[in-house]
Amino acid sequence: MAKIQMKTPLVEMDGDEMTRIIWKMIKDILLIPYIDLKTEYYDLGLEYRNETNDQVTVDSALATKKYGVAVKCATITPNAARMTEYDLKEMWKSPNGTIRAMLDGTVFRTPILVKGITPYIPTWTKPITIARHAYGDIYKNVEMQVKAGSKAELVCTNPDGSETRELIYDFKNEDGIIQGVHNRDESISSFARACFNFALDTNQDIWFATKDTISKKYDHRFKDIFQEIYDNEYKEKFEKAGIEYFYTLIDDAVARVVRSNGGYIWACKNYDGDVMSDMVATAYGSLAMMTSVLVSPDGVYEYEAAHGTVQRHYYKHLKGEKTSTNSVATLFAWTGALRKRGELDNLDDLVKFADNLEKATIQTIEDGVMTGDLAALSTLPNKQTVDTEAFLVAVNERLQKLM
Repeated sequence: MAKIQMKTPLVEMDGDEMTRIIWKMIKDILLIPYIDLKTEYYDLGLEYRNETNDQVTVDSALATKKYGVAVKCATITPNAARMTEYDLKEMWKSPNGTIRAMLDGTVFRTPILVKGITPYIPTWTKPITIARHAYGDIYKNVEMQVKAGSKAELVCTNPDGSETRELIYDFKNEDGIIQGVHNRDESISSFARACFNFALDTNQDIWFATKDTISKKYDHRFKDIFQEIYDNEYKEKFEKAGIEYFYTLIDDAVARVVRSNGGYIWACKNYDGDVMSDMVATAYGSLAMMTSVLVSPDGVYEYEAAHGTVQRHYYKHLKGEKTSTNSVATLFAWTGALRKRGELDNLDDLVKFADNLEKATIQTIEDGVMTGDLAALSTLPNKQTVDTEAFLVAVNERLQKLM
């Protein structure tokens, strides 16, 4: 069979540890045999980020802006232990944080549902997509430890040079901690538009939740911007599409979510989205069954898995031991990117290939062939636990029948 031809390259961001091993397996077994794969490659492995003083991360984000579609492998965000392990020059920032800030994007995370794996909340029969604002809040915070006798104030120097001050706390008799966070109206507006556009693209209701009753200026600003943009730019489009936008408090949203059947988008501020996406993924069964796409307001897309680098399995791999690592979310990062590339370049064959690869993956699991994490959750009667590579080979067998 002739390979599917691509017009425009994908930006390919390689990563770390076990997911880097899986990345190559996916390409070798499931992509290169079928596609004349064109990518602009960037090595975001920690060693090369350290070698380039993290310039490679910046370069990959700029390339994503240029080509419009990227696919990213999971990467290490180093801590003190990683500094020693990898002999790093400094504790480099999260590549995801750098890329999200440069693209001004919103992260949409959606669980992959398969027969045999029942969510911990059994009424969740449809996926819940978490839309996470990917800028600001504690991810760009400034924080201090303060000594007893200190007085902490929030100070803003106005354009005319005058100052506005608000007392944070007077630490008269005790030590403590303080933190300063910020956001930008422009970024919040981009977040709102990305959410509304994604809701229209997927024909789903969208909920937005903050705590404006307590945070009467910071959170309330998010609420106001969302409502203004919805009323002025999206209300008629939503009514025509038959979908709904509504705002509620974050604690009310949690109660609604737990009682719901799913099938909507839940938009959250940065920290809320970080926590709730992991909660939703776990409640549906596994973080390794969670897709993630970063969407910028100007229509740039970066696809990745929602999970990390699977460090424990990587160390087993280095010892020559077989691993049974779930590759589904990484595989769906590739299919998402290939589908979007095909849609933008009017390549129906590439779109169909992405669809078929996803069908083959789900069919493999529903046939009872799966990695250990899913086997522990699945209620299917005849399960076969396979190793990392054997699962991808099994997917390929089914893919060949669909092509």
